[in-house]
Amino acid sequence: MFRAVGMTAYAVLDSCRSPHACRSESSRGRLVAEPESPTRTPYQRDRDRILHSGAFRKLKYKTQVFVYHEGDYYRTRLSHSLEVSQIARSLARVLGLNEDLVEAIALAHDLGHTPFGHVGEEALNDVMAGFGGFDHNDHTLRILTRLERRYAGFDGLNLTWETLEGVVKHNGPMLPAPAESTLPPCIDAFRAVCDLALDTYPSAEAQIAALSDDIAYNSHDLDDGLRAGLFTLQEIAEVPLIGRMVRALTEAYPGLERPRLVHELNRRLITLMVTDVLEETGRRMANLSGTGPDVIRQAGYPVVAFSDGFLAEERQLRAFLFTRMYRHYRVNRAMSKARRVIVALFQHFHDEPTCLPTEWQVDLTLCGDPADHTVRARLVADYIAGMTDRYALWEHRRVLDPYERS
Repeated sequence: MFRAVGMTAYAVLDSCRSPHACRSESSRGRLVAEPESPTRTPYQRDRDRILHSGAFRKLKYKTQVFVYHEGDYYRTRLSHSLEVSQIARSLARVLGLNEDLVEAIALAHDLGHTPFGHVGEEALNDVMAGFGGFDHNDHTLRILTRLERRYAGFDGLNLTWETLEGVVKHNGPMLPAPAESTLPPCIDAFRAVCDLALDTYPSAEAQIAALSDDIAYNSHDLDDGLRAGLFTLQEIAEVPLIGRMVRALTEAYPGLERPRLVHELNRRLITLMVTDVLEETGRRMANLSGTGPDVIRQAGYPVVAFSDGFLAEERQLRAFLFTRMYRHYRVNRAMSKARRVIVALFQHFHDEPTCLPTEWQVDLTLCGDPADHTVRARLVADYIAGMTDRYALWEHRRVLDPYERS
């Protein structure tokens, strides 16, 4: 069970104005009781633990869309997480919600991603099909509660209930699960330790983190796609939402050089999305009966959302990016190589666990019977998921190239 947090020596309080905000003095606490910080709220402490984690640092060399060696200027999982955090905190401030909780959830939401982005996750899920599968959100919880081993008193980061709930459920309720699927294994196992109320929506703070993820994706993928030459400004302007902004910019600033035009387009797109979320969320909150964070959780629908009209336009932009960027032949070629790297690494280490680094062989022994293929597969998946893009490429060369030193 979670242990409630206590008041700090200096009574550090959250600066929340909304009656729907999660307040740290009302937190459901941490799994392992520990003295609270005299200078930080519990959610500030959660944020700091995430920032100082090894998993967060490794996001610097994990793919967003482009593999790290494609160029230094493209977004990585780290820069993406920082952009999500900035947008989320700005939204929370205007809505009077808990900025520190929003920031903690936003910074943690992608910790479980594999090398090579979504294609790495898909490849690892395929090879783990007989062993419970692989899901990056599930792996994030595994990192936060087990795999980060830094503190003397507990495994994981011992985060508050609200931060863990927000990370696990930021995309909405997980129960009842669809008939054809089951809960991911780590999330399912964690239910025996703690009830994260998987049948309800998460807090408003977690919903803000989820929408900020979408806002960041749309804006920076447009920017990176143009920079990479995967499509032209004229082509993206065929999307009505973007076309209107391009026309407004060229009329206001005739002859503006392309880099400035793209930057202005990107910042105006973010402003437009943020403004729509604020207006629609304000309307939905005004229609709620009652106050408090649990009213948000029990609403039965997302309270933080785009308006229906804007959502239709946003989907047109997503459809364009899907076909012209995420499925561009240059991206497909890089992802095809990445998929083969992940599959080869998994097969090699699962078939020959004695080739794992010594500390991982020790962990395999501690986890249970090393001959248990499910135990072995999960540990190998942990090892691979924790790699950066470049480490996965190095490891692939070291263990599979007969002319490379091991």
